[in-house]
Amino acid sequence: MNNLDMEPLSDENDDYDEEDTLDGRYLIFSLADRSYGIEIKFITEIVGMQNITEIPDMPSFIKGVINLRGKVIALIDVRDRFRMQSIGYNDKTCVIILSVNQQLIGLIVDTVREVIKIAPNNMEEAPKFGEHQGNQFIKSIAKVSDDVKVLLNIEKLLKDEDKLALDAAISNQS
Repeated sequence: MNNLDMEPLSDENDDYDEEDTLDGRYLIFSLADRSYGIEIKFITEIVGMQNITEIPDMPSFIKGVINLRGKVIALIDVRDRFRMQSIGYNDKTCVIILSVNQQLIGLIVDTVREVIKIAPNNMEEAPKFGEHQGNQFIKSIAKVSDDVKVLLNIEKLLKDEDKLALDAAISNQS
């Protein structure tokens, strides 16, 4: 087939449809027996555990930085951030690399499960439990079959003061 045999791209023969967009798609990961979701539009890649360079004087949930193909990326242990019991890292432990406000951040999670599409009518606002800090991480609650997924607001995983300290530490590592 030469180029002259190809049909020109038009709306009629374009395979693109709304199902191909990232809207409404979530990466589901596990911590203990709980399922959490992150909007897939923030995810750049998923990698296994890497050698971590610790950074002094950081909150305990910031485990340090990794050098991933020349980019220095801060790692947040989500178990530690959510004040869950530490279990140590194993061969199922994953790092989800996110791009948040033009900064790469890695989330250390127990395991990655799947990518699912969640319709807006299957989501509900997160219940309010007072002023507890944990509420800030929750964007909404999704009902998927007979299960519930906690959808995270990834922009709230780091406090502003943590972001500033992390930015300074990363710039010193680069």
